[in-house]
Amino acid sequence: METTTKRLSDLNPYIRQDKLLWNAIALLYIVGGYILGVKLLFAVSIWINIFGVFLLSHALFLSCVITHECIHSTLFAQQRWNEWVGTLMLWLNGCCYARFRDLTRLHIAHHVERADFPPVNLAEFIGKLPQWAQKTIIMLEWLYFPAVVYVMQWYTLTKPFWYDKRQDERLRTSVILLVRGLWFTGMAIASWKAVLLYFLAYTGMHLQRQFMDCFFHTYESFGDRMDTPQRDWQYEQRNTFSCLLSQKYQWLNLLILNFGYHNAHHVVMRCPWHSLPELDQELFQIQPQAADHRFTVRQVWLNYHRYRVSRLLSGHGYVIDDQGNYSLEFFQGDVGVGFLVLPV
Repeated sequence: METTTKRLSDLNPYIRQDKLLWNAIALLYIVGGYILGVKLLFAVSIWINIFGVFLLSHALFLSCVITHECIHSTLFAQQRWNEWVGTLMLWLNGCCYARFRDLTRLHIAHHVERADFPPVNLAEFIGKLPQWAQKTIIMLEWLYFPAVVYVMQWYTLTKPFWYDKRQDERLRTSVILLVRGLWFTGMAIASWKAVLLYFLAYTGMHLQRQFMDCFFHTYESFGDRMDTPQRDWQYEQRNTFSCLLSQKYQWLNLLILNFGYHNAHHVVMRCPWHSLPELDQELFQIQPQAADHRFTVRQVWLNYHRYRVSRLLSGHGYVIDDQGNYSLEFFQGDVGVGFLVLPV
């Protein structure tokens, strides 16, 4: 065990491997894709509209990935630049109602405590809702609409107005609502079709987020950091999984900025996105069993479909049985545990 721990510590050179050109290309694509994607929503041609929806949705999703990079300070050497760019990304993807620093503190706790801190206990939350609300959420999730993500985002947005400990954020939240409200009002005046298409692209972003976050962990969930027991790196890796677009054609994972290499990310959480495949290969050499933790989108898609309702009420299931065997059959996945919403 000590030898393995020492060899894992040898991976630390992956911290702060700067590739400025790669980062610049990613940022230019996100900002350019957002601007062009919005512009294409106003086009007359339905085919151009469709292309605009996909481009905008992809740019929005990548803005979430870059936010994650900024949270881990992998984009820039100076933290203030990571915070500035991370905040800009939050404004693009509409998750700006939570402060970047608060999201950073919560997500780093996820790594340090080796636990999940979802906004609410989802099963309990849904169980306390009126019957019509329960049925609506379940029906929408059955139809692949990310209702839970929208509900959690709404909670983050409204929390300063009903939670006294965050009442100091009311002015800030009101200003953000005003600015974004004016932006979408102006868009609606110009074209109601563009607003509806933007909502479609935004929903597509949430679907991508929900799918990618779904199969990363089988961690225990806690409402407060004070409740978390001590966990070691063995627990962390045993309950962490990688979801790749392709294992054979690794270049395809650049489409999501290597976001799926989650085991490697948890071994060296300050490894930049562009170095994660190389780190993953070294991790496999140190721990050959890590191969059991790599899945492809094609492998888990059936689970995402099969458990899209049951995971709302019964949790993520399991991958490793009591005999230590690995199987995807009962891996239901998580929902509502993303890094862009705060506990309520």
